[in-house]
Amino acid sequence: MQAPPVRATALPSLTDALRAVESLLMSGGQRTARRNAWNSVLEDRRRARDRVEAQAFLERPVDRR
Repeated sequence: MQAPPVRATALPSLTDALRAVESLLMSGGQRTARRNAWNSVLEDRRRARDRVEAQAFLERPVDRR
């Protein structure tokens, strides 16, 4: 007796679901603007993290043995 074939259906991620709702509620230009704004936020956070790391590096005591 053979087992019936398994059908795997991937569940959409939360991001995919939110993008689907977003596409229904907003025009294309608004979606693009929102994504660009969010990408800018993420880039600002990355730069801030880099600044903190660079400042910590510059403030480390120098071992002059």
